[in-house]
Amino acid sequence: VQLQASGGGSVQAGASLRLSCTASELTLRNLNMAWFRQAPGAEREFVAAIRRNVYNTFYADSVKGRFAASRDNAKNTVYLQMDSLKPEDTADYYCAGGLGILSSIRSSDAYRYWGQGTQVTVSS
Repeated sequence: VQLQASGGGSVQAGASLRLSCTASELTLRNLNMAWFRQAPGAEREFVAAIRRNVYNTFYADSVKGRFAASRDNAKNTVYLQMDSLKPEDTADYYCAGGLGILSSIRSSDAYRYWGQGTQVTVSS
């Protein structure tokens, strides 16, 4: 079972992108969903998460106020709206789904299902 992430691209600093994550064999509303990113030569890092049922959202400090995670249950899709993009946002972005406890919402270990990654490049 795999998630499908899409929506990446190459943009100028200050632009916006919206990433999407969907799955054909999973009902995403039943999962905590998260976005992680990995820049070249760097470790994968947490970006944002949205909990199942209550839909609380969580963000890395570096993206707070610029990025927004959301769900569309009818479309079985999770989104990451990215505004005011900066060159340091350049990375491969991965969506992930799991049933981890709240305290682990920012940990990649809490997610069982992963997408293939979509590349975001922000130039100055």
